[in-house]
Amino acid sequence: IMPSLVGSEMCIRDSYCLTLACVGVYSGGYVSDVSAADYADIGQAPAGSYALDTSHGYITFSYSHQGYSRPWLRFKNIQASLQLDSQELARSELTVSIDAASIGSGVDIFDEHLRGKNFFQVDQFPDIAFVATEIVTDPKSPADFLITGDLTIKGITKTVTLKALFNKGGLHFKTKQPVVGFSATGLIKRSDWGLGYAVPMVGDEVNLVIEVEFHKE
Repeated sequence: IMPSLVGSEMCIRDSYCLTLACVGVYSGGYVSDVSAADYADIGQAPAGSYALDTSHGYITFSYSHQGYSRPWLRFKNIQASLQLDSQELARSELTVSIDAASIGSGVDIFDEHLRGKNFFQVDQFPDIAFVATEIVTDPKSPADFLITGDLTIKGITKTVTLKALFNKGGLHFKTKQPVVGFSATGLIKRSDWGLGYAVPMVGDEVNLVIEVEFHKE
């Protein structure tokens, strides 16, 4: 994942977030996006251990299919933990684990192809892992921050960087426990992880769009 992102990437994120907004709160009826307990500054978030809300965690990606279209895919089974130091962000810790076999394109036969020998080889490499090594405020945009870490796919580890945005924090409307939400984007070359099948006919660059909510444990 490269530190600098192409300009079109933000458009991709905005359009995808609109889709996510349509399915944002699906249990317990409609709830207002804002309450008196909400805060937009991550420095107000209670420090401590947070776990991903797997019902509101999306790791999605797109690529150029011969220039004709940009398919969207996602991983359905993900786990993540966040050790948040809201006063000194650089001391925070983030780990992510993805079930590679949970990749979903909406086309069953294509999903099987992606799980096979030409791509993720899930029988041999069942897990994808990301471990953050540095979390810092983006000097070009103080509202954003950069998450650098080690991404391991198919046993290959590369250093990548995500550009992230703290959306808001607050108290969960049912549990009344702290919740924090983030958006993140990135750009990688799939061939760097041994996933270069059909390049350059099918694009090597992969746009990542991530939407996550963490609940305090």
